[in-house]
Amino acid sequence: MSGGNADTGGRRDPDALIRRAGVRGNPDFDQHFLVDDRVLDRLPSHLPDDADTSHVLEIGGGTGALTDRLLTVADRVTVVERDPTLAEFLRQEFADEVSDERLTVVEGDALAVDLPDFSTSVSNLPYGISSEVAFRLLPRGKPLVLMFQREFAERMAADPGTDEYGRLSVTAGHYADVEVVETVPKEAFDPRPRVESAIVRTTPRAPDYDVPDDDFFLQFLKAVFTQRRKTMRNAVRNTAHISGLGDADAVVEAAEEDLMSRRAGNVTPAEFAALATLAYDVGDPGGY
Repeated sequence: MSGGNADTGGRRDPDALIRRAGVRGNPDFDQHFLVDDRVLDRLPSHLPDDADTSHVLEIGGGTGALTDRLLTVADRVTVVERDPTLAEFLRQEFADEVSDERLTVVEGDALAVDLPDFSTSVSNLPYGISSEVAFRLLPRGKPLVLMFQREFAERMAADPGTDEYGRLSVTAGHYADVEVVETVPKEAFDPRPRVESAIVRTTPRAPDYDVPDDDFFLQFLKAVFTQRRKTMRNAVRNTAHISGLGDADAVVEAAEEDLMSRRAGNVTPAEFAALATLAYDVGDPGGY
């Protein structure tokens, strides 16, 4: 059975898709179906103007409302869906596109399946795994348009010195320019989530600083931000068991006093990179 494209002026109606699938969203399993046509139509438009849409990856296909829109702008779409019932529904609903090899449905957990080489990703992410999925996608260096909980999105895009700025901001910014392009009300979903949502666009670019080892840099960030209320001096000393430093005191003694007297929330990404480089050089990081 193919649902066709005539539900709403050439687009499949999201409510009709839910009815055809015979399902109801289950908040316990992070199933909040996006049903607002205007938001669905705008999601692909948030891609950078020069984005390559030859192969678009969608994480969490649900009943296919966004899949339908992506097929109008992409040469090829791969959708990952964990729910076996929904995965089979997508194959049936979009049988023509599957037959034409324009759509591939991958059944499985987005954190476990092999992801294909994709040119960009547009996804309404399951919120429970949104962070892990984002950081599986960001290192691929492709443009992303992703739906998150609003609070998470704002932390992802935050600037130094703001309340929202933290490890998430620095880590995401290590891979891309990050911006919140649209906030989305609860009413756009069925069932409604407890929180507002937001759409984030990431545009890949190299950071404007150098680090000796990406894994060490990211682990160093994780360590010091566990004590974001402490000065950097104390944060570096107290978290050597997380960062892997064998000689945290050497790092504190070699670093600039002004930097070490600040808290992590007031340290820029470039300053973190310089400190991580110093820590790598003099702090005896084990395993890197």
